[in-house]
Amino acid sequence: MSSHRAPRRRRARHSGTTLTSQAERIMIAQIVSHTPTYVWALLAFLLYRGALASRDRELAMRALFVIPAVMIGLSLSSMSGHGALGGGVWAVWLLGVLAGAVVTWRLGSGIPVVVDRAAGTVLQRGSWAPLLLMIAIFCTKYAVAVTTAMHPELAQNPAFATAVTLLFGLFNGVFVGRLARYVAAWMAQPEPVAA
Repeated sequence: MSSHRAPRRRRARHSGTTLTSQAERIMIAQIVSHTPTYVWALLAFLLYRGALASRDRELAMRALFVIPAVMIGLSLSSMSGHGALGGGVWAVWLLGVLAGAVVTWRLGSGIPVVVDRAAGTVLQRGSWAPLLLMIAIFCTKYAVAVTTAMHPELAQNPAFATAVTLLFGLFNGVFVGRLARYVAAWMAQPEPVAA
């Protein structure tokens, strides 16, 4: 008798797991299908720009501001002074930005920056780090949106809000620190003398 019950229990446990995984698949499909088209367009843009950043290339100085500005805008669009942290959200974000910028500045201090002020260009060394950071910000923003849609109470949780805001600040700080290194190198080079 006991030999017949064991397989039934195993089957019941297995079918419960199957139902759970089916429900999860349906939920994920609904999340993806309800994601606005512009979100996927933004992801494609970030992947494109990240792939470009993986190769050495000369850029106009003003072009170096594009991705940090987009990433900061993406982060700030997720934050509000009316949430769990109130107006303190900006202080937490700024703390993260400063920490990320300082670490990036220090880690990159030994890497030379090549500037040509006469041509108005900076040589950007190829790196996969910008792509990873862009994807990290995108995924964090997406995950936070999905999580708070499924659990609205988290939007008023100070610990959750602090962690997310600090994380956005750190990510943005890396872009700011990298940009600051290019700007400092640009300012350190003498202006070209007109012929």
